Amino acid sequence: MRILLIGAGGQLAEDLHQVLAGEEIATVSHAGLDIGDRAAVELYVQQVRPECVINTAAYNLVDACEDQPQQAFAVNALGPFHLAQAAQGIGATLVHFSTNFVFDGAKGSPYVETDPPRPLSVYAMSKLAGEWFVRQYCERHFLVRTAALYGHAGNRSKGGNFVERMIRLAEEGKPLRVVCDQIVNPTCTHDLAEGIGSLIQTNRYGLYHMVNTGECSWHDFAQEALRLAGLPAEITAVSTQELGAKARRPLYSALDNTALRAIGLPDFRPWQVALADYMRRRHA
Repeated sequence: MRILLIGAGGQLAEDLHQVLAGEEIATVSHAGLDIGDRAAVELYVQQVRPECVINTAAYNLVDACEDQPQQAFAVNALGPFHLAQAAQGIGATLVHFSTNFVFDGAKGSPYVETDPPRPLSVYAMSKLAGEWFVRQYCERHFLVRTAALYGHAGNRSKGGNFVERMIRLAEEGKPLRVVCDQIVNPTCTHDLAEGIGSLIQTNRYGLYHMVNTGECSWHDFAQEALRLAGLPAEITAVSTQELGAKARRPLYSALDNTALRAIGLPDFRPWQVALADYMRRRHA
């Protein structure tokens, strides 16, 4: 399969590149293609003519999106719109990633694909708009919601993934304050990439939640990461209100991989198992 992988260099893109190594892959970074530029997207896709376009590009600085809604919508909404139109034009499949943040957290139990979204922030609104564009403009699409990603390539825009930031701060002896009332599914990008590798071999297009199973708070996630790293650091639990972030976040945004199981694909590993594996690979 000829694949165009957009967002090269990011933590998810790096794992996708490894998992899909047996395919014919063309990669492009943000510097090489601004997906907010409709003409550039059309030209690039026409030149490469992939059978599958995988878009990992996103503007995911959640608080910054509140001050920069135009940039958030350019990348997270108009970008997918342009890619959907370009993919549709050549009969290609589009894989696009969205977020657990499209929900408001009021449900109190894991969200399934049929639950109605209700975004609370500019970031979440822009990601939901991107979902709508993909659904409307590309027939052959895999729309994947995921959450709390961490991978070996890190997240450059955030200075490394959450696990690495916690380890670095603990090693430096700096105080750790981590929110304890936001519940998520920590998800390893390696596991997500493997799931995508299986999903694109099917023709079961549509919306999927794809996360490591189980749920925890960010505080619990940090504690487990530092325990596995052998770092006896004290982590102060703080509430979302105490943290005082600019953008509103859902307090409960755990997802359930209902649609994935329904088409017969295996569910993901528990988040604790995936994290332990990540730590072993990290030391290796």
